[in-house]
Amino acid sequence: MELEIIVREAHEDDLAILVKNNQALAMETEELPLNEDMLRKGIEQALKRQECHYFAATVAGKVVGQTMITYEWSDWRNGIIWWIQSVYVLPGYRKQGVFRKLFSHIENLARIHSEVKALRLYVMQNNKVGQHTYQSMGMNNSGYIVYEKEDLS
Repeated sequence: MELEIIVREAHEDDLAILVKNNQALAMETEELPLNEDMLRKGIEQALKRQECHYFAATVAGKVVGQTMITYEWSDWRNGIIWWIQSVYVLPGYRKQGVFRKLFSHIENLARIHSEVKALRLYVMQNNKVGQHTYQSMGMNNSGYIVYEKEDLS
C-alpha cells in the first residue's frame, strides 16, 4: 500500500521532532553527537529566518521526514542556489518515497521562483545509498569538494 505523504512547511510545533531527527542524522552519517541546546536554538532561528525553510513530510499527521533549504547568492548565475540540508527520513519510512516527495516539493517551488537557478546538497563520501538516491532524482556530482574551517569565535 502506498503511503499518503503530505509535505508542508515546518513550524515551531515541530521543534522537538526536528531536533531529534537532526541528532539522529548526525550520529548516523558522521557519528557526531550534537549539543542539544545549541541545535534547538539553531533550529529555532532557522524557522524564523527568511533565507531558511524547513519542510516536514507527514504520514497521518506524523512527521516521518524532513529537510531544509538555505539560500546562496550566485554571481555567476545572477540568481539563487537553494542548498538542501538536514535531510532525514525515519528508518521505518525509508525507501517508501518520503524523500522523493520532499525533493519534488522543493523542486516545484524552485521552478515557480525564477530567481532559483539550481538545487544543491552535500553528501558524505561514504553515503553510497544517498548518492544513488540523489542521482536517481536527476542530480549530478558537481565535482566540488567542500572544505570547512570551524571554531572562528
